[in-house]
Amino acid sequence: MNREFLKNYTNEFIKVVETTHDKIDDLIKISDIVQKANKNGRKTIIVGNGGSAAISSHFSVDLTKNAKVRCINFNEADLITCFANDYGYERWIEKAVEFYGNEGDVFIAISTSGTSKNILNGCKAARKMEFANVITLSGHDPNNDLRSMGDINLWADSRAYNFVENLHQFWLLSIVDLIIGESEYSA
Repeated sequence: MNREFLKNYTNEFIKVVETTHDKIDDLIKISDIVQKANKNGRKTIIVGNGGSAAISSHFSVDLTKNAKVRCINFNEADLITCFANDYGYERWIEKAVEFYGNEGDVFIAISTSGTSKNILNGCKAARKMEFANVITLSGHDPNNDLRSMGDINLWADSRAYNFVENLHQFWLLSIVDLIIGESEYSA
């Protein structure tokens, strides 16, 4: 039974990953966008909740360290708890964007469901501050709110949280490797 579950699980995930072929042009555009912002002295800000926050951290560190493109995330517990306490959980990312963002920056927002209010409010703040681009990654319902908020909206066609989150990580790390120009390198 366990073997059969994992075989089916792997086959289902492969089907979700194969949709990446339809996203190649968008992945290239995102790579160009973050590199252009960096060249212009701007940064990329990436946010998410839970597993998506972990993905944000991974992408941010690899983009900065390995691809030499400035990127930050807001995953410090003191920042989150301070801003959530002072402004409310639904507004903490919005306020972090206002404090740390600059016109011309790039904002990447991840929400598996596409319905997280704090992520949606962060997108609105980035727009209000005239960020160069807003990029979204979501899944589940194709009509989720986040999917309509970006200049580029990557949507994973799955309702399985781990499939969506793993695909988001795959897409983001493929952008890092695209900028570097190879998938095997010394980190």
